[in-house]
Amino acid sequence: MMSILTDPVFAGFLSASVRLSMPILLAALGGVFAERSGVLNVGLEGMMLAGCFAGFMLTFLSGQLSVGLAAAMVVGGLVGLLLGCFAITLRANQVVVGIAINLLVAGTTAFLFRLAFRAGAETPRITPFKPLDFGPLADIPVLGPLLFSHDILTYAALGLVLLSWVVLCRSTIGLTVSAVGEHPVAATTLGLYVIRTRYLAVMASGVLAGLGGAFLSISATGLFLDNMTAGRGYIALAILILGRRHPVGIVAASLLFGAAEALQLRAQLMPTGVPLQALIVLPYALTLVVLAGFASRSGAPASLGQPLPRTGIR
Repeated sequence: MMSILTDPVFAGFLSASVRLSMPILLAALGGVFAERSGVLNVGLEGMMLAGCFAGFMLTFLSGQLSVGLAAAMVVGGLVGLLLGCFAITLRANQVVVGIAINLLVAGTTAFLFRLAFRAGAETPRITPFKPLDFGPLADIPVLGPLLFSHDILTYAALGLVLLSWVVLCRSTIGLTVSAVGEHPVAATTLGLYVIRTRYLAVMASGVLAGLGGAFLSISATGLFLDNMTAGRGYIALAILILGRRHPVGIVAASLLFGAAEALQLRAQLMPTGVPLQALIVLPYALTLVVLAGFASRSGAPASLGQPLPRTGIR
């Protein structure tokens, strides 16, 4: 047993599981804010990709990772505002709006990237965040690679989970968001500002999803590629369901998907006899299983995905 725990391959798997779970954890955390307020945020994929692109470009231009992070959050929030304009003010179908945002961002980021860097040129790179140095703590079996081998953005993401739990589950802000998501008409009767609350929720959703996208470009890889999020925004929707739209629940669900992705990456390097395509599809197959098995008992707000009434709401 100890030989497995001290095996560097197993240690690398644990570290990779945490690292690979962070982008989808942040996106799913953003989804919690939007969906608890009653807005179905299918546009998480586009928000992540927008943050991924903005984070890389501003880091590349400024040479400062902090500038890239700020840009990713601002751009993600603006995409959230765009979702709010159509889904809340114009009362458009929220699924259609989310898919349209995903397609719009995918095309826009690809166009702007080619505009900034000519086709055929060497792929531009930046220096990503480096893991923090915890000294001998990083050498502890199991706990070392699991807890003490990551960069500051990973620990910031976990801090945001705690902050979100306090805001959504232990404060009047969380009660307001839940009331707006469950019954907007009754919430208005109680004097709550439904439209403003939903706008703030979807913008917070965009900020967090944009931060998750930035994790891919300025923490995990140091580069940007077309469609770099590769469906992680949709996986975040499945994590929302599995985690029952609770900040703590989505941590466990994100780690499960992170472990699945780390497993398929490592299995590709081993002579398993399993076709490469079957390994690549593993995280997405797990997404389908979650949606099929847990969607009906996910505890969604009563008004999730429904447009606001045209009268009686403020």
